[in-house]
Amino acid sequence: MDLNISDWTPPEKASPEQITKYPVDARGADWRNQDIQDLDLREANLCRADLRGANLKYCRMENIDMRLAKYDNKTQLPDDFDIRTSGAIGPGAKLNGAFLNNADLRGIDLRTGSLMGAYLSGADLSGAILDNISLAGADLRNCILRGAMCRGTRFGTSEINMADLRGADLTEANLEALESIKGSDFSMCKGMSNHLKHLLKRPSIELDHWNPLTRSTTRESLESLLSQE
Repeated sequence: MDLNISDWTPPEKASPEQITKYPVDARGADWRNQDIQDLDLREANLCRADLRGANLKYCRMENIDMRLAKYDNKTQLPDDFDIRTSGAIGPGAKLNGAFLNNADLRGIDLRTGSLMGAYLSGADLSGAILDNISLAGADLRNCILRGAMCRGTRFGTSEINMADLRGADLTEANLEALESIKGSDFSMCKGMSNHLKHLLKRPSIELDHWNPLTRSTTRESLESLLSQE
């Protein structure tokens, strides 16, 4: 059968109340705060869909591709569906070793989740809530963490080369064992009083590296915080 382009709807424009073809393809769709009612989502592709605040409690959810889909504490789900292990991103998500390079994760809530060894190079986590999660061994090179909440976050041996942490809250975060901070910018960060002495002892090849995006060296960004002590 020839494809009739006039009947085709891009997956990201899929609307729950207008779906007639199964399995559902709603890649990248924005279903925030919508009542999805009892839509049949068996074998559905919801990769990158935004489900924050959505009600999917009465949907049939089996064998779904939910990689990079976003959810939050207001997302309602069937009692027998564990979204935390589905590859979706939200509170409590188990994303150890996940490939999230260059992902748009602005404002995402990842509290109580785990991203040990996750690949987050180039990801935008501006304003994200990362309190008390583990990022041990994660690749955070060129990551954007502007204004992120990282209170009690365990960075472990992660790499944060060229990361933009301006304005992030690092209160009680574990920054002792970072693999490298080369070119990272800590300007305007909060909760740094217990970290400055240790970080300023890092090798000069890390501290004096220029970040062309923020127009600062790592040393300059750290020394700018000394006046806050």
